[in-house]
Amino acid sequence: MGSIASNAFQLCGKQAEREEERYLRANDRPFNLSYTYTNNAITTSKYNIFTFLPLNLFEQFGRLANTYFLFLLLLQLIPQISSLSWFTTAVPLILVLSITAVKDASDDINRHRSDKQVNNRRVDVLIDGELRSERWMNVQVGDIIKLENNQFVTADLLLLSSSEPLNLVYVETAELDGETNLKVKQALTVTGELGDRVDALAGFNGEVRCEPPNNRLDKFKGTMTLSGQAYSLDNDKVLLRGCTLRNTEWCFGLVIFGGPDTKLMQNSGKTTLKRTSIDHLMNVLVLSIFGFLAFMCTVMAIGNAIWEVREGFVFTPFLPREPGIDAALSSFLSFWSYVIVLNTVVPISLYVSVEIIRLGNSFYIDWDRKMYYPKSDTPAQARTTTLNEELGQIKYIFSDKTGTLTQNVMTFNKCSINGKSYGELFDFAGQRVEITEKTEKVDFRNELADPKFTFHDHSLVETVKGGNLEAQAFFRLLALCHTVMPEEKKEGELYYQAQSPDEGALVTAARNFGFVFRSRTPETITVFEMGKKVVYELLAVLDFNNVRKRMSVIVRSPEGKLTLFCKGADTIIFERLHPSCNELTAATTRHLNEYAGDGLRTLALAYKDIDKSYMEDWKQRHHEASTAMDGREEMLDELYEEMEKDLMLLGATAVEDKLQDGVPQTIEQLAKADIKIWVLTGDKQETAENIGYSCNMLREEMKKIFIVAANTPEGVKEELQKARREMCPEAADEPSVVRARAGLFWSHKTETVQDEKVEGDYGLVINGHSLAFALEKDLQLELLRTACMCQTVICCRVTPLQKAQVVQLVKKYKQVITLAIGDGANDVSMIKAAHIGVGISGQEGMQAVLSSDFSFAQFRYLQRLLLVHGRWSYLRMCKFLQYFFYKNFIFTFVHFWYAFFCGFSAQTVYDEWFITLYNLLYTALPILGLSLFDQDVNDRWSFQYPQLYAPGQLNLYFNKKAFVRCLLHSAYSSLILFFIPWAAMYDTVRDDGKDISDYQSFALLAQTSLLVVVNLQLCLDTYYWTAVNQFFVWGSLAAYFAITFTIYSNGMFLIFTSSFPFIGTARNSLNQPNVWLTIFLSTLLCILPVVAFRFILIQLRPTINDKVRHKVRKEALPAPAPRIPRRRISTRRSGYAFSHSQGFGELVTSRRFLLKRPLRSRPALFATTDSPLAQNQPQHYRTITEEQEETQSR
Repeated sequence: MGSIASNAFQLCGKQAEREEERYLRANDRPFNLSYTYTNNAITTSKYNIFTFLPLNLFEQFGRLANTYFLFLLLLQLIPQISSLSWFTTAVPLILVLSITAVKDASDDINRHRSDKQVNNRRVDVLIDGELRSERWMNVQVGDIIKLENNQFVTADLLLLSSSEPLNLVYVETAELDGETNLKVKQALTVTGELGDRVDALAGFNGEVRCEPPNNRLDKFKGTMTLSGQAYSLDNDKVLLRGCTLRNTEWCFGLVIFGGPDTKLMQNSGKTTLKRTSIDHLMNVLVLSIFGFLAFMCTVMAIGNAIWEVREGFVFTPFLPREPGIDAALSSFLSFWSYVIVLNTVVPISLYVSVEIIRLGNSFYIDWDRKMYYPKSDTPAQARTTTLNEELGQIKYIFSDKTGTLTQNVMTFNKCSINGKSYGELFDFAGQRVEITEKTEKVDFRNELADPKFTFHDHSLVETVKGGNLEAQAFFRLLALCHTVMPEEKKEGELYYQAQSPDEGALVTAARNFGFVFRSRTPETITVFEMGKKVVYELLAVLDFNNVRKRMSVIVRSPEGKLTLFCKGADTIIFERLHPSCNELTAATTRHLNEYAGDGLRTLALAYKDIDKSYMEDWKQRHHEASTAMDGREEMLDELYEEMEKDLMLLGATAVEDKLQDGVPQTIEQLAKADIKIWVLTGDKQETAENIGYSCNMLREEMKKIFIVAANTPEGVKEELQKARREMCPEAADEPSVVRARAGLFWSHKTETVQDEKVEGDYGLVINGHSLAFALEKDLQLELLRTACMCQTVICCRVTPLQKAQVVQLVKKYKQVITLAIGDGANDVSMIKAAHIGVGISGQEGMQAVLSSDFSFAQFRYLQRLLLVHGRWSYLRMCKFLQYFFYKNFIFTFVHFWYAFFCGFSAQTVYDEWFITLYNLLYTALPILGLSLFDQDVNDRWSFQYPQLYAPGQLNLYFNKKAFVRCLLHSAYSSLILFFIPWAAMYDTVRDDGKDISDYQSFALLAQTSLLVVVNLQLCLDTYYWTAVNQFFVWGSLAAYFAITFTIYSNGMFLIFTSSFPFIGTARNSLNQPNVWLTIFLSTLLCILPVVAFRFILIQLRPTINDKVRHKVRKEALPAPAPRIPRRRISTRRSGYAFSHSQGFGELVTSRRFLLKRPLRSRPALFATTDSPLAQNQPQHYRTITEEQEETQSR
């Protein structure tokens, strides 16, 4: 009931004011309903059974062309001005409205089904002191609900209690941010004591005051009042809708936000109707055509007035005027009559055909087996059928990182121990061997080894088993220095609960090499070293934070030896090494540079033996610092610095944040197509830079990579200007902005920032707080200028809102087509802001997919979507529009010329049935065949020459100039098609002396010549012939002659005398040689100039398309060149690789996490499997210029 009231308020716009604060009371529905909060139902559909017809018709008649045709239909119902039957417009209009309505209804039915599926999910709700299974849609704000393991979180909840010690729960946030590693949430102690006692939970009456609904995923502010005591609430105590409960038997939560108020739905962004640039251009052209139509009708009306005054009286004896009709009124009626006769300049079938073409090209994406990912059984999907051709015009791509470019799976790849590198394979000649799936894997012969872990360098296993002390110390450190929680329900089946996949990968590596982390208590860590159980006493954890970029543990071995183990960013660790390690440091540095060159995330490992007496003194000071009320953090940092010096280097690890297959090749391919890629990620700078190098977006050969990380607006401006001046010293201080008007009625103002030429390649990395300043109004143009000069732009630590703002900035000031691709809810606003939104589907969640226009499982499929499907769709749509306007302008202009010979009486030159069927039947299928099957070159040549994509970005194939050329071409052809038949038929007789110089014979000759010419013009425009094309072209001509002979027959005249007046015309005319000769001559004069012009143009000014098609005819496609792995030696290395939060070390040293809990089976935390090799072969690129040089050299 509260939901109904709330919805009524929203629909009627009667909400008095915007919600400033949310106030609710647990277990008190009447109190909470008084605030008219929305319930938990979501609605994404547009219509219901009652509103569909009126709303859909209102939307359709909001399209200018549909309103125009409705107006025409009304005109045709007026006998005084209509020379055409009403059905010539009514039939096509009803067909168009019906097809569009069925399509809209189908889309909305799918939305209703999706809403119904989500809203009808079940969850246990505490009502009247007992748990009841309720539908999600019936859950209200203030309800207490119970969630169980692997259940979706129903709404935004305040966590009250859980089955886990310390009131922890583990959630997977893949639907929100695309990350599959688990996040930890923790309830307040006061509510955690409620446990799962239903009576205690039913008596809970806490009151919550918190922020109103918003889209900030990472922040939450509020307070809970219980028994007069206020408790602070933050994001760590809230479970968001879209998360999944993992490794937690049960938990209870209080509903704070429901349905559309949840952060998940708030992040969905505003859904806007996306229209392609061709749609906008068509609106402008249609408006221009209306103006041109009005001009032609005005000319005809003036001509009619002059004719009536000068010649009309001659005809009045046998064509008397109706009473009251004079020349002026006749001229006025003639104007509207010609509006009807000439209406075919804007044919209604245009819009039907466009929708069919888009639908057909969408099916090609759905059916493309080369974009099908068998591992997750995920095909590509065109979720929107109206944006296909825009895929062929993309200039900027905005991509998320985690789950989009990467798999979010960490693997232990290489390591350096005591100056020796492990993890690579070499043959007998000392050459590096590429590791593939067929490469022999190491057999660890370890009962506790993780079977999913793979390694190929057998020498490391032999080194460890051979008793090498440094190697054993290396893996001992990995087994001890971490904050991982072990889980072992069956003997030997270990699961590690790591807050980041990085840590899990390192501890798993140690486990496989014989140092198995088995269990921990607040004071001890149990490790099985080479099969032997060893219990270490844990004395201290020197926790990680973003400033320290390292973590350490101090342990006592069973022999009483005290050791500090430390791991962290190599630059931080090397500053704290003992001078005796200089030689080893140099060797390790070389290995680290190699690892960074391969895009791996590196850590340095070191240790230190500690004197017992010093340890006692340090421990005492540590206790005093940790209990101090003032300056605690500073005191602890000083103690940590004191302890972590004079370390002894052990080596370094290299963990691979595995890219999805084919990502570097795809980025390289798209760069060849002159598409710019910007990465917008929430990850920290070091991680994003690593991925940038791995993807070949950032390269050592770049002239410079600029880092913008200032903390003030002035600092950000200075850094951006300094970078811009270094890239382009001669650039003006102020940007060059071109202001113009565009859109329907030229009402839309545009501002375009001009591109500035830069010599060489540059990169830009900017972090979130700097980006926030740069996006402010006075700095955004400076950001845009500097960023657009760079080949690669990476934005780190950005919020979902900032992602959308960056996209909107480029859209606003660059006037180019943008594409956003992501996989989580934090990418939804970006996906909706861009012209095209692409969602990555699969294990990372489906929230981005649900908001996207296109979806597939792997980033590498993007190149096929753009370079093949997008380019073909754009090419086909442009050809369709050019041909469609051409054939209809010819059709209409013949009427225009005929008016000068019929006294401007609005008599039609063609038979009524030909007018009705011309666009619906005779010319519809051939152009549909071309628009669905045509391709200039096949997909392999499209990959071979990505430069073929450039014309779409520049919108060369169909624009206003192309439209004017089409208009002039049509005018010329119409002159030929009217005056050649007219001259040939003038005073002509048959072979037997009978007269055929009559209106009906001329009409038949003119319409037959017209149909032959437009079909041959289509043949000239067709690059790729299929059996379907042949059938449509020749079948349409055959259908024309079959229908013509039928409707001009005696039988049809006898049955429907008034509807079929052209009795015998076909057989009387088409058996004469001079008629066929006239058709041949008209066709020749129309087609020959086109062939000659195109031949000369190809010889003098060949396009990239012409050059490639010429090569296709001359030579076979060369085999892809084998890609030789190139090692990039880098002087830069990653920082601390872990992404876990500060303070997790304090949790593992707390005794409370050892509380007993019920036994239960749990799934593996890291279901890591090696991804298959890229299914698409790397491409071999050659530019046209390179090939010309090769030809000359031969």
